[in-house]
Amino acid sequence: MEAAQTTHFGFENVRIEEKQAKVDDVFHKVASRYDLMNDVMSVGLHRFWKDTLVAMLRPPKSAPFRHLDVAGGTGDVAFRILEAGGPRTHVDALDINGSMLGVGADRAAEKGYGDRIAFIECNAEALSLPDKSYDGYTIAFGIRNVPRIPLALKEAYRVLKRGGRFLCLEFAPVEMPVLDRIYDAYSFNVIPPMGKMITGDAQPYQYLVESIRQFPRPDAFAGMIRDAGFENVSYRALTGGIANIHSGWKL
Repeated sequence: MEAAQTTHFGFENVRIEEKQAKVDDVFHKVASRYDLMNDVMSVGLHRFWKDTLVAMLRPPKSAPFRHLDVAGGTGDVAFRILEAGGPRTHVDALDINGSMLGVGADRAAEKGYGDRIAFIECNAEALSLPDKSYDGYTIAFGIRNVPRIPLALKEAYRVLKRGGRFLCLEFAPVEMPVLDRIYDAYSFNVIPPMGKMITGDAQPYQYLVESIRQFPRPDAFAGMIRDAGFENVSYRALTGGIANIHSGWKL
């Protein structure tokens, strides 16, 4: 009998088919205050990181540009792309979590984006989207939560047009001397209690800090992106390597 496949849920080892439900539960709990908590725990740095991501994407001001933002339910990255692009820029914000999508849809209505943005509930591992249909693909702080990362990367490659760009903003274990110890102390001793104070639950943020330590180092993740078919793969370290932007092209 074949052994069950396992993966990480934070520091816990779980069956691979169980991880998605656990991740969903985390984000149902924090959806309404997700972006607020990002502001507080990153001391606002996530805004700079996301602005940098969009600056690297460079959506055109005049030409049509169709973009897919994955794990972007609250719209935080998608709205930046719409603001950076022109009137012919359209973003599909995709998330597996309906609570996160609800937050994003409400915000989009308040901002008056109309039909320039759509919210899609879907799994990054199996996109219900046609081949070669997007000019760009972003995923910010979401790839860690995918049970089968290679499947999500292959799906990203499939839905991009030739010449399309993949960009992934993600945390990484910090390896810079001194900063690594400060970051670990802050992550484990401050972030979960802060999460409990702001969202009423520390567990989602305990998972967050643990999941960062389980994520591949930047070089290893860049290799996974290449294995999915992308070329000209590179990454850019931000804030001492606390976060990285990974880039690849479908050529």
